Amino acid sequence: MTLPRPHRDDLLIAAGGLAIGLLMWSFGLHTQTDRLIAARWATLIPLVVMASMEALRRTMPQTALTVGTVALVADQFTYGSLVTALMFTDVVYASVVYGRPSAARRIPYTTGLITIGVTIGFLVWWQNAVALVVGLITGMVSFLPAVTGAVVRNHRQAADAARLRAEQTALLAEMDRSQAVVAERARMARELHDMVANHLSAIAIHSTAALSLDDPGTTRQALTVIRENSVEGLAEMRRLIGLLRDSSGDVEPAAAPTLDGLDALVAQAAANGRSSGLTFTVDDTRAEDDAAPPAPVGLAAYRIVQESLTNALKHAAPGEVRVELGRRPDGALTVGVTSVLGGQPGPRAPGSGAGLVGMRERVALLDGEFEAGPVMAEAGRKEWRVRAVLPVGTSDKEPSAWYG
Repeated sequence: MTLPRPHRDDLLIAAGGLAIGLLMWSFGLHTQTDRLIAARWATLIPLVVMASMEALRRTMPQTALTVGTVALVADQFTYGSLVTALMFTDVVYASVVYGRPSAARRIPYTTGLITIGVTIGFLVWWQNAVALVVGLITGMVSFLPAVTGAVVRNHRQAADAARLRAEQTALLAEMDRSQAVVAERARMARELHDMVANHLSAIAIHSTAALSLDDPGTTRQALTVIRENSVEGLAEMRRLIGLLRDSSGDVEPAAAPTLDGLDALVAQAAANGRSSGLTFTVDDTRAEDDAAPPAPVGLAAYRIVQESLTNALKHAAPGEVRVELGRRPDGALTVGVTSVLGGQPGPRAPGSGAGLVGMRERVALLDGEFEAGPVMAEAGRKEWRVRAVLPVGTSDKEPSAWYG
């Protein structure tokens, strides 16, 4: 069995106590004058044993307390040394601070009972006030150090717990910050895609038409549409960049698109899709006295329609593109966009599928329902349908107005 290595500070305490005890012994300074063991050298035995236990006060506190108690009792049969008693108080203190939790709880009660028992016993035996002095000294040597050690241990445990809570709080804050950054990037990506993809798709379609058809009238019309979409796309891009660069501390959100601008959005899509044989209609079944949906819900509906119209310009076959708005009995806003599914021998812009991902994310943030895919219509015609249900009671989940 390998004994633990004593702590350096404990060795210094033990060496210092032993040196002071030897110095006092050499000058004949004792605590008692008449004892059972009259030899002066006998006082050194408890002193050396107690100094040895001081070296183990941190690594073996229970052993140090047990052996130290025996040494203190043996010291009472010699002329006694004050240093032995003082080192014992430190051993009691260390046994509470560094000992096992069960021992740390038990020692203060045990020393308190010992103090009371010694006081009562000497009162019954001597029947004078000297018994109270003996009891007081016993309490100062045993009970008081134990209580002090318990207070110090409790404070250390409280400090450790507070430090652990602070570290956990810092870790949670860092995790929240990382998640917020990821969510912020996702919102920025959705807004950037929704704002620019519509204009870039129209530019790609009409530039392809201008290059494919050798007709001055068609080319001029295509260039006109390209210029309009370029200007609008640049304006929206500058607005988004301005929001990202703004460091003025102004916390007022920028104006976000709402469903009030839906007619203008559909009219723009109609102008862009006219050359591809697309027609656009809006079927709004909401009551006139219906309250406007919350800003995040209205923004999500607007972006879903915008992205669906962009996808229709890219992929739909000639025919009608229907935009449907309504309210369910529970107040949820319903949005639907339907277009003819199929290829067309005309210019089309490529797509990456990011639009569907963005729409699905917007609806998920509002705890809504979303579906998109091909369906069978009348006369066996295939259509592509996008449908979303947006509850109006969860609108505080996404502060998207900052990116409108």
